Amino acid sequence: MLASFGWSDFAYLALAVFLFAAGGALLYAAIRLGGTLGRASSLLQGTETELLPVISKLGGTVDRVNVQLDKVDVMTNSAVDAVSAADTAVRSVSAVITTPIGKLAGLAAGLRHGVSTMRTRGSWNEAVRTGKEEAARRERDLEDELAEE
Repeated sequence: MLASFGWSDFAYLALAVFLFAAGGALLYAAIRLGGTLGRASSLLQGTETELLPVISKLGGTVDRVNVQLDKVDVMTNSAVDAVSAADTAVRSVSAVITTPIGKLAGLAAGLRHGVSTMRTRGSWNEAVRTGKEEAARRERDLEDELAEE
């Protein structure tokens, strides 16, 4: 029996051993891959179980934040309206106050220049004319100063 064993028989035996080892290795890899896929599936199920309630709570939180932002928007608009109303009031009061002050400043400047002209030149008409010119000039200067601010 051993005498009839040749090289072709040895090649078939080597091929059989190789195929048996390759099959064993593939079986081992398939078993390991199955275990890995099982753990991955378990991980995904656990993540789904844990993550969905978190996402649901996050959606509720975002909704509540949006409601609060809407309230802040209303408050901001109210504040802008209040500031606008205060600005209008301040401008009105400022106009009411600055007009008489401008007239008084013009009157004082006109009187001062008119009296000075009366003393130096002795002419009543020229003193009145100079006083009116200086009063108008002082009122314009005061308006320009207030406009710059």
